[in-house]
Amino acid sequence: MAAPRIGITTYAPYLHEQEENFRVPCDYIDAVHMAKGIPILLPMGEPYTGELVDMIDGLLLVGGGDICPAEYGGPEHETIYETDERRDRFEMALVIESLEARIPLLGICRGMQVINVALEGTLHTHIPDVFGLTVTHVPEPLQAVQHGITVTAGSQCAGVMGSTEFAADSSHHQAIKDIASGLAVVGEAPDGVIEAVEMPGHPWLIGVQWHPERTAADDPVQQRLFDQFVLASTSPSQE
Repeated sequence: MAAPRIGITTYAPYLHEQEENFRVPCDYIDAVHMAKGIPILLPMGEPYTGELVDMIDGLLLVGGGDICPAEYGGPEHETIYETDERRDRFEMALVIESLEARIPLLGICRGMQVINVALEGTLHTHIPDVFGLTVTHVPEPLQAVQHGITVTAGSQCAGVMGSTEFAADSSHHQAIKDIASGLAVVGEAPDGVIEAVEMPGHPWLIGVQWHPERTAADDPVQQRLFDQFVLASTSPSQE
């Protein structure tokens, strides 16, 4: 059986006033390689999202900057960073196209939030304002910290991870507020922040708020998420 083609989203942080580069952290690509998938980088802003989805067997939405609050009717906040309307529109279009095609979909950190917003869910603009500081989800921008995750027993996510309790790398200041219709919450942090969602009835759709790619090389529990995602992408979608 041919190795599945995994579409991986990219983004374009502004490095200089006149310079812009599409990029994606290598950890995502390494984890897909370890799972025996073929990474296909998807340039942000490409208008032909349907054609892109037709070219791939699975879609991986990576982390990164915040979603524009206007997309989910949220308030502005001083901590919001690296918003990009082009990226928001592109990734949400990919979500809708991939759902119609019923291909496996994995959303990581921002990627899980994109799935929720694309399906008309909302976000907490800044976690400490709602949940306080009992759990540190990010010590400061662009760094990571580990905290515990609890996944619902019997859920697709628990079966994929092979465990219902584990520690994972976290680096986010926003989180799902109102869960979109069609999604189910299946994982939480100790403070109640939503950490995992899935879509009952879909062949394979999981969103996680943590960053499994950062520790996958040394943590079999985290690599299982990519292994099972790529494995699901090798088989035809179930109608």
